[in-house]
Amino acid sequence: QSHFVESGGALVQPGGSLRLSCAASGFTLDYYAVRWFRQAPGKGREGVSCISIDGGKQSYADDVKGRFTISRDNAKNTVYLHMNSLKPEDTGVYFCAHTYNCSDFVAITEYGGWGPGTQVTVSS
Repeated sequence: QSHFVESGGALVQPGGSLRLSCAASGFTLDYYAVRWFRQAPGKGREGVSCISIDGGKQSYADDVKGRFTISRDNAKNTVYLHMNSLKPEDTGVYFCAHTYNCSDFVAITEYGGWGPGTQVTVSS
């Protein structure tokens, strides 16, 4: 099966904004929910945000709620993560992966399409 390609990560100052892209390579996004994960230095991989198959439902981790927005454009086969008011604690490698729904009870082993990730560094 094919995979995602994450892009858009950069070095940004605290308070800045970034838009990450999660592009499906070799498959259609139409039938999948998609979740963004991140892995901070020295920490495990954690869920950040998820968007339902139809885009009608979005969920966020508590520490990014109100600052991050997830969206999808099926015509472009891409999911986005718009990040505002970035903090140093947001630093990490950001990944996306597909699932069948956005339940918090879906095990990470059930996700697929993992890409190489994109590095986000928030620092002055």
